[in-house]
Amino acid sequence: MEPGNGTQISEFHLLGLSQAREQQSLIFGLFLSMYLITVLGNLLIILAISSDSHLHTPMYFFLSNLSLVDICFTSTTVPKMLVNIQTQSKVITYEGCITQMYFYILFAVLDNFILTVMAYDRFVAICHPLHYTVIMNPRLCGLLVLVSWIMSVLNSLLESLMVLVLHFCADLEIPHFFCELNQVLQLACSDTFLNNMIMYFSAGLLGGGPLGGILYSYSKILSSICGIPSSQGKYKAFSTCASHLSVVSLFYGTSLGVYLSSAATHNAHSSATASVMYTVVTPMLNPFIYSLRNKDIKRALERFLGR
Repeated sequence: MEPGNGTQISEFHLLGLSQAREQQSLIFGLFLSMYLITVLGNLLIILAISSDSHLHTPMYFFLSNLSLVDICFTSTTVPKMLVNIQTQSKVITYEGCITQMYFYILFAVLDNFILTVMAYDRFVAICHPLHYTVIMNPRLCGLLVLVSWIMSVLNSLLESLMVLVLHFCADLEIPHFFCELNQVLQLACSDTFLNNMIMYFSAGLLGGGPLGGILYSYSKILSSICGIPSSQGKYKAFSTCASHLSVVSLFYGTSLGVYLSSAATHNAHSSATASVMYTVVTPMLNPFIYSLRNKDIKRALERFLGR
């Protein structure tokens, strides 16, 4: 590589959410609290489902997978941020940055797929109730989760390997609290046209595709609910998917909000602050949404904690 064109680097610097030292303690305490609540809340959901035989159904099997993915998703970014604040360091190694980026993309896409699979489960349960147990058999449920993992791993591997071939300039400061793909690409001296094409194509295909599937499923669900004659029947049918609908709205609403805010302001700091919503806040709120709105989960948690 010619001097000045780029260099093989050993580390990046994560600028975080704030440069002000007086705000670091507040940010540390806030993120540590949210992380512990996220891990504990989602872990309780997993343990409650696994310990209650009444919840060994497709819907709760997918919910336990969602909780596991949410723990992993948050764990890819927050612990490193907390360590950097505590040690007053902004450094993340090149290998660490690529690894963090790989797992972040993997669990973000996997979260998306699990939500889509859950929407399909609700579609079958409400639109084809008589065939539900036949269609949503254990083999299909396991296969849906396995395919979701495989597609997420392959996509994340592709995007991470594409970054490995890039050379980077002298300015290696990332205006974010984690190694976000788009921010890393902006630091490259190499041509990133192919990287950007793959990134936007993947976002469109693996983000837009599942969202389209969710919207289609709920359009059919809404149509079926409207066809139920009694108001009590309508309420019961809708209540089975209300929690999932809330989580989907929160996930896609915050993700879309981050995209629009960064596109409108072109301010990396604003984008980093907004991304806290779907990387930390959404996984933290998911257990509360399911435990407060779902009587089965609430009873299972009471039994588990009452032991």
